[in-house]
Amino acid sequence: MALLEIKGLKTHFKTEDGWLHAVDGVDISVERGETVCVVGESGCGKTVTAMTVLKLIPMPPGKIVAGEVLWQGRDLVKLDAAGMRKVRSKEIAIIFQEPMTSLNPVYTVGEQIAESVRIHGGFSRKSAMDQAVEMLKLVHIPQAARRVNDYPHQFSGGMRQRVMIAMALSCNPKLVIADEPTTALDVTIQAQILELLNELKERMGMSIMLITHAMGVVAEMAQKVVVMYAGKVVEEAPAAELFANPRHPYTQGLIRSIPRVDRAATHRVRLESIGGSVPKLINPPEGCRFAPRCKHAIPECSAATPALRAISTGHKAACIRAEEIGL
Repeated sequence: MALLEIKGLKTHFKTEDGWLHAVDGVDISVERGETVCVVGESGCGKTVTAMTVLKLIPMPPGKIVAGEVLWQGRDLVKLDAAGMRKVRSKEIAIIFQEPMTSLNPVYTVGEQIAESVRIHGGFSRKSAMDQAVEMLKLVHIPQAARRVNDYPHQFSGGMRQRVMIAMALSCNPKLVIADEPTTALDVTIQAQILELLNELKERMGMSIMLITHAMGVVAEMAQKVVVMYAGKVVEEAPAAELFANPRHPYTQGLIRSIPRVDRAATHRVRLESIGGSVPKLINPPEGCRFAPRCKHAIPECSAATPALRAISTGHKAACIRAEEIGL
């Protein structure tokens, strides 16, 4: 049994113009000890999928229209607010995209970490603060015993992200959802945060669901990759297989847009961009949603929505021409 299994998930939002199909029939599974990267352009439904797992979307205007979120066999969609509070942080934790807006500016970082420990672990106030210090040490923040009393604005961007990781891991969860944890950081700090996540994953034996739009991060972190486009999963494969043999034109476009430093001296290749734009998800078009931007599209692509089907062992793609096209 998978640790987390998302089946046929549909999360829609009511707007003045109609229902926006942000997540429209998504299937994702995360095994124990596995790192799954969910990748795609901004607006493709990655974050909404992650927030739906923990039921953190505002309802209304959001609504889980269909599907299941099976956590160790239990459907989280059916849990009430009290039931979800027992799952959040203690069993599934989340690292939000922007730490400065996720941390409360009027409380010290130690108080914010300790609050989660007290609520879910039953610690006393002193024991919880001692645990907060240990968590700051775990994420390699220098002088943790002193800095536990500092406020978020007294930390750099990279250090604030480490605080967010410490908070997420404070209750020893089995799964951490990391929503673009390196977006606002420079390249050097990004590498440090990714290395830290890998180190803590091995030390604590947890699984990671990493949300990102950066294929370089995917190559660094993933064991399995799920590619999303316009609210749907269009390809899924082990990381090495996906980069070596992508079978969906959208995935191919993402990979071609990555600068190849290792080949720069011998190959003068112009980076490609994907023309067009993501379709509106209010009354989305029939057929393959990528077809208007796809150079391989044929009339049949617009006739019906292609199913996510097996191309080879562990490799699935939602493209009727997947066997014909190559990178």
